[in-house]
Amino acid sequence: MKPLVHGRPWPAPPAAAANSGAAMDRRVVVPRRYGLMVLALMAALAGALLLMRYWPRGVPVSRADVEIATAKTGPFRDVVVGRATAQPLQSVLLDATEDGRVEQVLVKDGASVEAGQLLVVLSSTQRAQELMARSSEAAQQLANFSTLRAAWMQAQAVQRRTLTEGQFELERVRRLHQRNRELAATGFLSPSALEDSADKLALAQRLFAQQQADGREELAVREQSVQAMQRAVTDLNKRLDAMRTASEGLAVRAPVAGRVTGLTLQVGESVRSGSRIARLDSLGRFKLDLRLDEFHLGRVREGLAAELQHESRRHALHVARIDPQVKDGRFSVELAFDGDPPPLQVGQGLDVRLTLGQAQDALLLPDGGFYADTGGAWAFVLDADGRHAQRRPLQLGRRADGVIEVLGGLQAGEQVVVSPYRAFARATSLQLN
Repeated sequence: MKPLVHGRPWPAPPAAAANSGAAMDRRVVVPRRYGLMVLALMAALAGALLLMRYWPRGVPVSRADVEIATAKTGPFRDVVVGRATAQPLQSVLLDATEDGRVEQVLVKDGASVEAGQLLVVLSSTQRAQELMARSSEAAQQLANFSTLRAAWMQAQAVQRRTLTEGQFELERVRRLHQRNRELAATGFLSPSALEDSADKLALAQRLFAQQQADGREELAVREQSVQAMQRAVTDLNKRLDAMRTASEGLAVRAPVAGRVTGLTLQVGESVRSGSRIARLDSLGRFKLDLRLDEFHLGRVREGLAAELQHESRRHALHVARIDPQVKDGRFSVELAFDGDPPPLQVGQGLDVRLTLGQAQDALLLPDGGFYADTGGAWAFVLDADGRHAQRRPLQLGRRADGVIEVLGGLQAGEQVVVSPYRAFARATSLQLN
C-alpha cells in the first residue's frame, strides 16, 4: 500500500526515461499483414526466376527422334550418287497393222530371235476377200490395157504401110513429071500435058502430107489412151501390192534381232489394228536410266562423265540424253557406256556416280530430310548447351555425294538438326530431351 501524505497518496517518483528524453519518441507498430505481403512477393519473385531458368523453351523433342550433324570444312566433291535402271540400248515396238485373229504364236516371251524370223501369224477373212476382188479387177484392167495396146500397135502398122504407099506414089508421080519436063523441052510433049503432069505432082504431095498429119494425130490419140490405161493399171497394181503387203503384215516378223518382250497373245485372240504385239530389245547392249532431283536440272548437260562399279569392276559412262520433264520432283538422264557394258538384266537397279564438277574446299553439312521441308532456307541450329535449337536462316549451295555446301548462316563446329521437320515445321525453337 502506497504511503499517505496528509490523507492523500504519496506521489510516484518520475521515470528514468523522463530524465533521458525518451518520453519525446513515439513507438510505431507495423501491422503484421504487411510483412506477410512482402514475404509473399519475394517468394513469387524467386519462383519466377526458377521458372524462367527451368521452364521448357520451344517444342519438346526427343533427341533420339532427330538426327544431329556438325558443320565441318572439307572437300566438296561435285558428284551425284543416284539409282539407275538398266534398259536395252535399242527397243523396237511391234504393233498390229491390220485387224485379225491369232492363228499361230511361234515364239515365247523372252526368246531371242533373228531378223526376219516369223513370230505371230494372223488371219483376216475380210482382207482376203478384198485382196481377191482387187486381184480380179487388176487382171481385168490388164486385159483391157493389152487390147488397147494391141490396137495402138496395129494402127501404127497401118500408118506405116499407108505412108509407104503414099511416098511410093509421090516418087512415081515426081519421076513421071520429070520425064514430061524433059520431053516438053525437046518438043515431044505439049505444054498442056506438062501442066497436067505438074498438077498431078502437086496433088500427090498434098495427099502425102495429109496422110502424115492424119497419121500423127491418130497415133497421138491412141498413145494418150494407152498411157492413161497404163497409169490406171500401175495405180491398181500399187494398191494391190499395198494390200498384199498388208496381208503379209498378218504374218508378224522380227524386223531386227533381239529379245522378245511383252508377247502375251493367245491363239484365237482378236487383234485390233494399232494394238501392241510385242517389243524387241537389243541383246547384250544396255543403257542406264538415271533419275535425279530437279535441283540438279540446271547443272546436268550432255557429255558429263559417270561411273558404275559392278562386280568389282569400274565402267565409264557419259550423259547421252536429258529428259527435262520433271515428275514427282525428279527428271531422267540417259547414260551410255563408253565401252562394252557388263552383263545386266533389264530393270536391274544400279548405283551410279555422276560427276558435275571439280572438287573444292567448302563448309559442308550432311544432306538430310530437312532440306526437302525447308528448301534449304533455314534449319534448327543447337545452342551451346546442346539442349535447345533455334530456327536460323541459312544460305545453302550445291548438293552432291550426300553433303550440302553451306554458303552462309553457319560456322564450322555448329550442330544442326538435319532430320525431317514435318512434325515441328512451324516451331521457332526446340527443346531436346
